[in-house]
Amino acid sequence: QVQLVESGGGVVQAGGSLRLSCAASGNIVSIGDMAWYHQEAPGKQRELVATVTASGRTNYADSVKERFTISRDNAKNTIYLQMDSLEPEDTAVYYCHARVLVIQGRLQWADYWGQGTQVTVSS
Repeated sequence: QVQLVESGGGVVQAGGSLRLSCAASGNIVSIGDMAWYHQEAPGKQRELVATVTASGRTNYADSVKERFTISRDNAKNTIYLQMDSLEPEDTAVYYCHARVLVIQGRLQWADYWGQGTQVTVSS
């Protein structure tokens, strides 16, 4: 019912930049918090990178503060992650997450994930 589609991953040299996008679509009543997570390797825990509330309040993991910026366009149901000064340690699959108000028999909040986009930073 709700799809999150990510784009913008790729290969970049250390010190470079990338911008990820995540667009939500489907039977959406409202969207609450949205976030980016990353997973360094299969089997490793997915870790929170940054969050943004519906009102635009942001929060970041210590490892990306001052380098990454999360933003949100509520009119487009889209969030972005501007990643600057990338380091090899940032290499991971990046996933978008959204908490969405939907009608599934009744009005309720549900969690959705994107399919992931690979970011590779070479040294």
